Amino acid sequence: MPPGPGLTKAPIAGVKNLITVASGKGGVGKTTVAVNLAIALKNLGASVGLLDADVYGPNVPVMLGTTEQPRAVDERTIIPVEAYGVKMISMGLLNPGDKPLIWRGPMLHSVIQQFLHSVRWGELDYLIVDLPPGTGDVQLTLIQTAAITGAVVVTTPSIVSLADVRKAVEMFRQVSVEILGVVENMSYFSCPHCNGRIDVFGHGEGQVMARMFGVPFLGEIEIDPQIRIGGDTGKPVASFGEDAPGGKSIYAIARAVADRVKTVNSAATSPVVQIL
Repeated sequence: MPPGPGLTKAPIAGVKNLITVASGKGGVGKTTVAVNLAIALKNLGASVGLLDADVYGPNVPVMLGTTEQPRAVDERTIIPVEAYGVKMISMGLLNPGDKPLIWRGPMLHSVIQQFLHSVRWGELDYLIVDLPPGTGDVQLTLIQTAAITGAVVVTTPSIVSLADVRKAVEMFRQVSVEILGVVENMSYFSCPHCNGRIDVFGHGEGQVMARMFGVPFLGEIEIDPQIRIGGDTGKPVASFGEDAPGGKSIYAIARAVADRVKTVNSAATSPVVQIL
């Protein structure tokens, strides 16, 4: 799907890599993955920004524990909020409270463009974009107007979730966006009493899906109460370090994403050798 009339893939000043975090359906923990991925990459030494593009359900501010509003320098320059060393912008900071947003496509296009190009991101190794679930207007706006390094697709092991993941993967494939890999969230639960592993939603289907589509499997994140508590209280588990409960799998996925980005960028800059 090429850019429409008047739509060009303008670079974002200072941003080296634009990574989208997507899911085929809601409720799979996509925002939890995006928030913790951003913090883990930052703690591994990268400069990171987080754009909350889920304008209908902007939960990033809650998970980062901030209500600070971004500051506008002028009509074309917005200073992002910073939390845990990550620069962040979200409609949840601009439209706080319970008032719903009722927007059509052109309005969504406008706000996403502002978030991309009017926010003073500075020099970033990664700009993580938390997309809304599904394959709607926000996804199309981003895909058509921004140079995306790659997409991380989040699923759970349940068959219902995986059915929707197929749609997300196919969407990115159709518009020639590299899929960095699949993350299986809520993969299993470790019983604190018997130390046994309980597959609450099934297990391994994310890896099967990755193989089916020929994309990397980035890893699995366990069901850990601390991950949920961290999101609810604005203290993400990644902020406590790799050895904190629930942290090891998140940091492993962050390293896998960073490695995939290096591979994708290396392939993009490698000269094409013609065999005569």
